[in-house]
Amino acid sequence: MANRVTRDTRSDHGGSDAAASFTVLGVDPGLIRTGYAVIAFPDRIVRDAGIVCSTEKHPLADRLREIDEGIEDVLADHAIDLVAVEDLYAHYKHPRTAILMGHARGVIFLAAAKRGIEVVSVSSTAVKKSLTGNGHAGKSQMQRAIATTLRLSRCPEPADVADALAVALCAAIGRNDSKHRTGVMT
Repeated sequence: MANRVTRDTRSDHGGSDAAASFTVLGVDPGLIRTGYAVIAFPDRIVRDAGIVCSTEKHPLADRLREIDEGIEDVLADHAIDLVAVEDLYAHYKHPRTAILMGHARGVIFLAAAKRGIEVVSVSSTAVKKSLTGNGHAGKSQMQRAIATTLRLSRCPEPADVADALAVALCAAIGRNDSKHRTGVMT
């Protein structure tokens, strides 16, 4: 079984389960640590957030299996309507990194597809722009924007979880025609 570490990152405001019209799983893929966040909309309630860890010294196939098991656990625990996965970004001098990360993304896409869940891919620039208005926002600016948008008492940590929360928020913003209709942005 995968080493799934769950962090409680619940929103500080109230909201009923019945009011949530859709649930998004945001994923920040990684071969060692894959961040995930489950957010119910339009209430912006964080249902679950954490990391799925793989064993760095294991062969690639075993690490991918660990990621698959962790994501499958998350999908089994929640009624997910949309899976949003951060797009690949790799410097042209390191194409091997992009190829390896593509494996992790493929496992996540397959887990969602097996359940018939729609999957969208979002770029880090789009995520940053949707939450801050600046496609090149820094990490601390993003964490403050996430905390403000989700009405969290503190900035989300670790970075893998913060990125997954941001990916889920961006996907929810893009899901509907109007930002105000989704209840994501105020």
